[in-house]
Amino acid sequence: MLLVIAISLSAQQKREFRGAWIQCVNGQFRGIGTAAMQQTLMYQLDELKQDGCNAIIFQVRPECDALYESRIEPWSYYLTGEQGRAPHPYWDPLAWMIEQCHRRGMELHAWINPYRAKTKVAHSNASQHVTVQHPERCFDYDGLKLLNPGLEENRRYICDVVKDIVSRYDVDGLHIDDYFYPYPVPGVPIPDDASYLANHNGIRDRGDWRRYNVNLFIEQLAQTIRQTKPWVKFGVSPFGIYRNRKNDPNGSNTNGLQNYDDLYADVLLWANNGWIDYCVPQLYWEIGHKVADYDELIRWWNKHCSQVPLYIGEDIERTVKHADPYNSSRHQLHAKMTLHAQMPNVKGTVLWYAKAAVDNVGNYGTSLRSYYWRYPALQPQLSRLKSKAPSKVRKLKLIDVDGQRVLFWTAPKSRRWDTEATHYAVYRFVKGERININDASHLVTITRENHYELPPAEPRSRFVYVVTALNRIDGESKMAKKKVKY
Repeated sequence: MLLVIAISLSAQQKREFRGAWIQCVNGQFRGIGTAAMQQTLMYQLDELKQDGCNAIIFQVRPECDALYESRIEPWSYYLTGEQGRAPHPYWDPLAWMIEQCHRRGMELHAWINPYRAKTKVAHSNASQHVTVQHPERCFDYDGLKLLNPGLEENRRYICDVVKDIVSRYDVDGLHIDDYFYPYPVPGVPIPDDASYLANHNGIRDRGDWRRYNVNLFIEQLAQTIRQTKPWVKFGVSPFGIYRNRKNDPNGSNTNGLQNYDDLYADVLLWANNGWIDYCVPQLYWEIGHKVADYDELIRWWNKHCSQVPLYIGEDIERTVKHADPYNSSRHQLHAKMTLHAQMPNVKGTVLWYAKAAVDNVGNYGTSLRSYYWRYPALQPQLSRLKSKAPSKVRKLKLIDVDGQRVLFWTAPKSRRWDTEATHYAVYRFVKGERININDASHLVTITRENHYELPPAEPRSRFVYVVTALNRIDGESKMAKKKVKY
């Protein structure tokens, strides 16, 4: 058994989504100022890059407000400490983060909370905020204020916000999390009687009607994104339980809150209909949890959510808090990563949350960079796009620049987005070694530059370097090769 585990973990995948959520709603950036926030984010990005991350999911719309320059919604309270007040000195966090992530070879997925219009944190809303302009389109629930999912005008409004983001910013993805209808509070009904009576569409069951509303929204949002920029990925991070077996014979052997029944989110329908491009169930529990066992849930999602790439949402602090059930001297990271490797439909991981990895809680970050994510990884393929790949790079040559050996190349020609080279993969092989670019251990870097500085090597060493061109969704070109002798 131990031998099987070692083999499965040593063979890293060449394509793997390695994400981390950077949240703002916890208040970590509120009012700290431009310089301090940029310094904090740069440090986090540098550490996450070292850990092997290749994607950042950055919260830009926590409560119908914006961590970017928006013509539709006010500046976020979670940025400046006052909703509607622009940052000073002025900057655009989303635009800045895109540039910083791309410079480090990472994707940037803009994370929005679609329906939430106000958290429980006490503060005033700006005059242009949707709750002030259109209070009739919102309802209150357990201290929250939400856009009513039963109203068509709210679906259009959210899609207009997303279209604005996708059209003006070079985001790689648009991400929403687990907040659909509100998390239920015992004895507190959702106040949607009026909208149900006005817009029930002949659906008699209130639960079916609520799911219908969310389904309409997800489909409309997917269409909005794809019509604006077809390469932008649409991802959802649902609560970790779809349905319990006691409610559905196909459900998981769990006993917790359910996406389908309690949040009215039919996530499997969205995946099966191709409305989402990836799914990140939040499996924040430990292996052996009595209500929601991680082992049970990762196997359930692997079996039932196979139509789109499946990434697992991991809670770092809870993982390192609990002992490995097979080796009590260590925490559960190894056991969970072993399960990842055994699940054929699991194509990646998203860390909750970025700061815990950066702080290296339980040596989690060290384990990623030295073992699990030691080598770089390309992104999983986007199944809905049968895209072409770029032509191979041109004029690959080795030049000595003040004693530093540098590989230079020229981008291939292109007339389409899917044949345009936006970044490049560089591989290294010892002379005589079989060239296999599917072996992740030979991938040395992914870069947006048209050059690569060769690392030092022993005298008389000989290598073959391979450079491939990648498009916006990591479609890969044929190889260009260069022999290098030291």
